[in-house]
Amino acid sequence: MIDAHLDFSGMLDLDKELELLSKAESRTVLRQAVRAGAAVIQTEAQNRAPERTGKLKRNIIIANGKGSATEATAGIRVRGANPSGTNSDNTKKAINRNNSFYWRFIELGTSKFPAVPFIRPAFDSKADAAAQAAIDRAIKSIDEVLAK
Repeated sequence: MIDAHLDFSGMLDLDKELELLSKAESRTVLRQAVRAGAAVIQTEAQNRAPERTGKLKRNIIIANGKGSATEATAGIRVRGANPSGTNSDNTKKAINRNNSFYWRFIELGTSKFPAVPFIRPAFDSKADAAAQAAIDRAIKSIDEVLAK
């Protein structure tokens, strides 16, 4: 599993501005900011993903994570897994347009197929741009809330 984090704590005095907001407004602002940063990485991952049918690109999505009032998480995920946790159920995999279960074989490779990573390089190349997009969106969202 690819696990990478961007920490925005203490940047550009956002903490002081977030203290002016209520908990619900603060959480909304944080969620919008994190999703804006994730959108940059999502776009890059979609551009780097191999395109045979377009199914893999279409299934790279932004997923919200659990967070508290002072933190928000979002990540890039690829739709397509067997709910039981294994990929032994082969029914309707080919016809289901939301099932790109094979993404991990492309990203990580197999014993007979070399890896063609597209998610990790997307994160590595756009991490700074994602951080800046998140900060810009946070500032914009705070201004919108305070203008009300």
